[in-house]
Amino acid sequence: MLTVGPEQAADAVKKALQMGADAGVHVVDDAIHGSDAVATSLVLAKALGQLEHDLVVFGMESTDGTMGVVPAMVAERLGLPAVTLGSEVTVDGSTVRIRRDGDASSDTVEGTLPLVLSVTDAANEPRYPSFKGIMAAKKKPVQTWALSDLGVPAAILISSSPEGKEIAARLAVKLESGLITDAVDVQAGDGGPVTRQSVFAGRYTVQARVTKGTPIITVKPNAATPDAAQTAGTQPEVEELDVSISDLAKTARITASRPREATGRPELTEAAIVVSGGRGTGGDFGPIEAFADSLGAAVGASRAAVDSGWYPHAFQVGQTGKTVAPQLYVAAGISGAIQQGAGMQTSKTIVAINKDAEAPIFELAGFGVVGDLHKVLPAATDDVKNRKG
Repeated sequence: MLTVGPEQAADAVKKALQMGADAGVHVVDDAIHGSDAVATSLVLAKALGQLEHDLVVFGMESTDGTMGVVPAMVAERLGLPAVTLGSEVTVDGSTVRIRRDGDASSDTVEGTLPLVLSVTDAANEPRYPSFKGIMAAKKKPVQTWALSDLGVPAAILISSSPEGKEIAARLAVKLESGLITDAVDVQAGDGGPVTRQSVFAGRYTVQARVTKGTPIITVKPNAATPDAAQTAGTQPEVEELDVSISDLAKTARITASRPREATGRPELTEAAIVVSGGRGTGGDFGPIEAFADSLGAAVGASRAAVDSGWYPHAFQVGQTGKTVAPQLYVAAGISGAIQQGAGMQTSKTIVAINKDAEAPIFELAGFGVVGDLHKVLPAATDDVKNRKG
């Protein structure tokens, strides 16, 4: 007996054991609560792949649905023939004879095992478990499986880089699954992972959940603090795959590549700490770079600074530049316009330094310093160096 469903679905397994089934498997996982027929068929097919089976028998409907499509979906996934509307079944060795009562005729279908069969209520007479069956069921094995036991991922997480988004987009189409991009938080929830991300140039923060297929989620670098493995010495499982590339895909190829000149600092979009400068630098990014180097941080710049030619566009943070979500973001001499906020407001901690106490950046900041960055940052740099010894 195999079933997929919430905790209470275990009652169906127990009843089947009481009525003669030899063993039971119950697949239960928060990620499949409320699943549609497509997702349910995937889970059933994965479970059947781990069980010996020859004749797979389904009912035509369940207590929570009457679609009657799951058996055919499972058969397609397993690559097996399927017979529906069976009302009488006879098995002789590897041969199965089935009476099928359709709307226009009553047919006799003969098939060879393995085979998927769905039956109507006419295939059996209603009966109740006997006392002997109830007692015998207590000694029969019942296994509870989660999606991880079936090799079915609860979600596919990909880095929210330009390359990562390209991979995620094509994978979503190939798997016919929902896609969420630029998540800054992913939490387990009823019906699958729940994400948090900014939309409309950072004006709103929303929660979202994929409702079809395996959730594919691109996550901003540094959006989460790494946690130590629960079991000491745990190592990730590495699986090598042979990938075949179509001839059509090879028609676009890289013909030249020039590595970006190394700065000795972390990549802007992947850094745990970012120090950015704006119009308030007056074109002098020396204090910005010195403070960033004392922290081992990346350097960013506002659009105003980039448009003024003070810093390269590759380091622009904002709606028309790069989006970052570091653990610490220091905004020095930046007013905090919407364009800037869209690129950094999902940072874990924001520190603002500005001479104007009314600057909008202070509304985004968790910590603020009202002062001249050319005085504040050198003092902060010296203090960091002294603390490091």
